[in-house]
Amino acid sequence: MFITKKTLSRRSVLRGAGVALSLPLLDAMIPAHTALAETAANPTPHLGFIYFPHGAVQAKWTPTGEGKIIEFGDILKPLDKYKSMTTVFSNLENQAPVGPVHALAPGTWLSCVHPAISQEAHAGITADQIAAQHIGQDTPLPSLEVATDNHGGGGFCDRDYGCSYSGTISFRTPTTPLPVETSPRKLFIRLFGQGDNAPERARLSGQYKSLLDMVGEEAQDLQRVLGPADKAMLSDYLESVREIERRIQKMEARDLSKVTIPDAPGASTLPFDKHIDLMFDLVALAYQANMTRIFSFMMAAEVSGQTYPFIGVPDAFHPLSHHNNEQAKMDRLVKIQTYHTQVFAKFLDKLAKMPDGDGTMLDHSLFLYGSNMSNSNAHNHYPLPTSLVGGWKTVKGGQHLVLPEHTPLANVLLTMLDRAGIPQDKLGDSTGKLLDV
Repeated sequence: MFITKKTLSRRSVLRGAGVALSLPLLDAMIPAHTALAETAANPTPHLGFIYFPHGAVQAKWTPTGEGKIIEFGDILKPLDKYKSMTTVFSNLENQAPVGPVHALAPGTWLSCVHPAISQEAHAGITADQIAAQHIGQDTPLPSLEVATDNHGGGGFCDRDYGCSYSGTISFRTPTTPLPVETSPRKLFIRLFGQGDNAPERARLSGQYKSLLDMVGEEAQDLQRVLGPADKAMLSDYLESVREIERRIQKMEARDLSKVTIPDAPGASTLPFDKHIDLMFDLVALAYQANMTRIFSFMMAAEVSGQTYPFIGVPDAFHPLSHHNNEQAKMDRLVKIQTYHTQVFAKFLDKLAKMPDGDGTMLDHSLFLYGSNMSNSNAHNHYPLPTSLVGGWKTVKGGQHLVLPEHTPLANVLLTMLDRAGIPQDKLGDSTGKLLDV
């Protein structure tokens, strides 16, 4: 049988790759009498970029005082137990989304590059994808891009800039926005394979492996009879097969006996509070199973119509963000913003209980938590609510850094990459790394 690129689609191959699993760091990986830094227990950082739309009420975001954090504002209060791991920045600015704010804010948050006027994407590679290139290549998934909703309300697209920047915060290249996954079930299948439970996944795994073996063998036979042009076309196909083989070998060699993999979530629509918790739970599981080290998460869509009755706020998020300085509306908006931090804090709680080498997963992680808008009522971008949270050893934490006015947000991104051991001289409009982080 002759095989063409149509015989096995790239989608089928990727689905096949997902049936095998990776493992967390086990004690058995650490040889006796071996220095920790010379073994697999010497950790590589895990990085996360968690975005919330519509800014923050600054008076309720900013900690008391400067330098050592004395007391968090209401919005960051859920992070109290992680105060020593948190750095809050004041006086940050990002000029990249100036213009049609909702259409540009998400996709320029991690690049700090103002897009070219075009219906096609053309801005900058984002910090998470720079990290994925350096520390994500030896995991099955170099990065994960997740969200709770990718639709939002009106204003998602712009007549000059199109729709590329409003539904994702991740760009693999300046012209390649990465789609977000909003379905817990689809995310689970991507991570752990087809099948609702362990026996089904094991059965399907065997079928996919046999298919890949067949494809690889027949592709080699095909090479012997093809002309130069067809061989060149086939090379892309073989590269896909080699990538699958790499992932399967990496995952098959691993033991997940210490990772409890639940059954796949159902396909039904979940209430928002259950949905966002489940997405964070799946990200934590992906960390534990060493499926990825990098993720980005849009906690709510830009121009979100989401309501929050479970915390006593029946108003839709985006209309409430245009509060006209009415105190009652601002109070309800703060409730929503505080709730998002509570969800993030629950994720940190999971990582703090998750063993990882010589510490916990939280000890070996660093997260950017913030927004690319400041005052939602004014649609401005200064000062941006921005924080770094995590126990990664090269970051001080426990401080509120009041930077010079209009310091580029890109300086924080550049510093975050530097602290993760990722060399980068320039990012967007950065002017240098921050020394006191």
